[in-house]
Amino acid sequence: MTDPPDRGRRFITQIRKARHSGKLPERFRAADVRDACPGWAKSTYSVFLPKHRLGNPAGETVLFVRNEDGSYSLIDD
Repeated sequence: MTDPPDRGRRFITQIRKARHSGKLPERFRAADVRDACPGWAKSTYSVFLPKHRLGNPAGETVLFVRNEDGSYSLIDD
């Protein structure tokens, strides 16, 4: 697995802070992340979560689990 580049590390840090502060629910979607962590490119919100989900085909760093309803949860939360 590869670690996310610096931008990715900044983004996941912001997501974790939003989750721990209550700005982001336990189960969230890209739109929730966009609302809680504004300022990123529009595509970032829809690409980052599946790219770093458990079972991603590219072997990227696993940060999220995709729930049955299509939402995501932080793995280390």
